[in-house]
Amino acid sequence: MFKFRMAAMAMALATAILLPGLGGCVSTPRPDATDAAATLAAIYDDYFEEQLKLNPSAATFLGDERYNDQLENPADEKYVLAVRALDKRYLDKIRGIDSTALIGSARISYDIFGRERVLGLESARFPARLLPINQMDSIAETFALLGSGASAQPFRNTRDYDNFLARARGFVSWANSAIESMREGVRRGVVQPRVVMVKVVPQLRAVAADDPEKTIFWRPIKALPQSISEADRERLTARYRDAIRDQIVPAYRRLADFIEQEYLPKTRTSVAWSALPDGAAWYRFRIRTATTTKLSADDIYRLGLGEVARIHNEMLAVKAQVGFSGDLHAFFKILQDDPKFYFSSSDAVVQGFRDLKARIDVKLPKLFADFPKADYEVRVVEAFRAESAPGAFYQQPSADGKRPGIFYVNTFNLKAQPIFGMETLSLHEASPGHHFQISIQQELTALPRFRRYGGYNAYAEGWALYCESIGRELGMFTDPYQWYGRLSDEMLRAMRLVIDTGLHSKGWTREQAIAYMHDNSAMADSDIVAEVERYIAWPGQALGYKVGQLRISAMRARAEAALGARFDVKAFHSQLLRDGSVPLDVLEAKIDRWIAAQRQ
Repeated sequence: MFKFRMAAMAMALATAILLPGLGGCVSTPRPDATDAAATLAAIYDDYFEEQLKLNPSAATFLGDERYNDQLENPADEKYVLAVRALDKRYLDKIRGIDSTALIGSARISYDIFGRERVLGLESARFPARLLPINQMDSIAETFALLGSGASAQPFRNTRDYDNFLARARGFVSWANSAIESMREGVRRGVVQPRVVMVKVVPQLRAVAADDPEKTIFWRPIKALPQSISEADRERLTARYRDAIRDQIVPAYRRLADFIEQEYLPKTRTSVAWSALPDGAAWYRFRIRTATTTKLSADDIYRLGLGEVARIHNEMLAVKAQVGFSGDLHAFFKILQDDPKFYFSSSDAVVQGFRDLKARIDVKLPKLFADFPKADYEVRVVEAFRAESAPGAFYQQPSADGKRPGIFYVNTFNLKAQPIFGMETLSLHEASPGHHFQISIQQELTALPRFRRYGGYNAYAEGWALYCESIGRELGMFTDPYQWYGRLSDEMLRAMRLVIDTGLHSKGWTREQAIAYMHDNSAMADSDIVAEVERYIAWPGQALGYKVGQLRISAMRARAEAALGARFDVKAFHSQLLRDGSVPLDVLEAKIDRWIAAQRQ
């Protein structure tokens, strides 16, 4: 899973009807298109600059340090109105440009930019501001990561340290706004499910230790650079102690106390997004944005059931290959219980993935011609968020590649990190999955920045799951248990189609969803609960994986059938990667044009 840190810029977007000539193929622009393209390029750049001002933490994660002393406040209605006004103003700007002569990548940029602004305005119908926090993601988590000294916020000199102290004031403002927004949500009936919010309280309290030196925010002080003068060291140490004790910790505690004492009693026992006011329409919108398709909840539910059945049959084949005579559920039980399939320590997990990185890196030239400049490293998920965090996720590098990408591995429960799942997990989260694709996209300097740093869930997650599917071609999965791990992870993505739509459109309960995952996988109990509660908190997000992978695999099958011996897998992968993250309909049109060009 790629945890976007791009606020509104990284919103997964919905489909739109695009003209048939779009794509990344090289074309000679018509003379009358030159002025329009140049004007639009300036508009895109102006928009991106204004977007960064509204989303300073996104700028920090990109490596742009101009706003490191600021923090956005999406819980504040004024912020929401400012975003809406930005979308409206820039939609009006591009609609004033004659786009009829645009071709190739310029046309893709125009249509994508327009659809993003339209969707931004459409999303204003739904009061997301009233749900500012869940157990998966929030400003509270982002701020703690930034303040840890081990994330995107730099701590190299006095200015860096002072910037974070200023950013802390922004966090206090957000926390206050989040409380007021949740109170408004209670009045309007827009509240989180109780099962989500009970997990948030201990997360917040874990950050708010009594002793400032025992908080995550003290780590930068413990690592003060030697280049900082003694006078500044004393000043910063005192200021950080005061800020942590008097501002930061009280804000976390105020938020935790409010949720525990006032909000939790008013949360809902239902888990379906459709239970919210206008919730059915809101869920349809989330499906559209997560998949960039017109698939309905019923379509996705049926697709999921079919995939679960297919993968079950492949698992039965593995069971037979390893000589296990019991049924599939007994096989699941052995895989859950036998200690040989699990690590004995967190360090062993991390070292195992680091060793695997070296093995995979040397195999990549077999299938790829494009490689990112940025590297990645493997890290353990921090303790304060580990219990509710996914089993693994990826954080993008800085745009200049100086700060590496991070493949986070959750070792909260070692049974949730089976050895047989290592190869597929690494292929998905790191290379050639998220790290590969996102880093290459950021390095496409010819693209406007809103495309280099934007993201579409169905493309990004579909690509990563596709990368799991090509593991055997790459020379992985030679051990049948590792191949089972690949099937197990694919089963997870197939179950998501059933469970997400089941929870939010078919009246499934949390317990029903948990039972379904137990019946169809060998996942650890803690992992199953975390997954189901993730779908409750992030409706639709988990749908992009399988939908995207199936579409990309279908594109490859079309190319192989049409080109036969002329099919070049490296060239195909380059076509998938060289325009960055785009909606699936745009990608399909591009690949179809590429196939036609290869046949000439």
